[in-house]
Parts: sequence; structure tokens; C-alpha cells
Amino acid sequence: MRSDLDLGGILVSPFVAYAAGALAILIVLRLTFARLRVARYVANPPLAEAGLYVCILALLIVFF
Repeated sequence: MRSDLDLGGILVSPFVAYAAGALAILIVLRLTFARLRVARYVANPPLAEAGLYVCILALLIVFF
């Protein structure tokens, strides 16, 4: 597990870095899925995106 990040004297939890990384990955995936029109294959696209975010966040926490 990573130690706390020091940003100008403010200690930031590693979870915040993981959450920001997961958000960046999700934004790239959203653009890709929009081009492929994946939303037409799911019943509730916002719920699918939320689930995808949680999965990405969990993978970042486990592997980094």
C-alpha cells in the first residue's frame, strides 16, 4: 500500500489518487464507448458507467 501523498504540506490519502486515476480512465472509456455506441446494448447507461467506475477503482486499488 502506498503512503500518504504530500502536496504542499497537505497529506492526501492514496485513495484520492486512485479515485482520480479511475475517473481519468473512465473518461477515456466513455469517449471510446460513445464512438462504438455501446449505450444501446445496456438498459441503463448511467448505472453501467457507475459500475464500470467501481470496477476500475477496485482494480487500481488491488494492483497498485
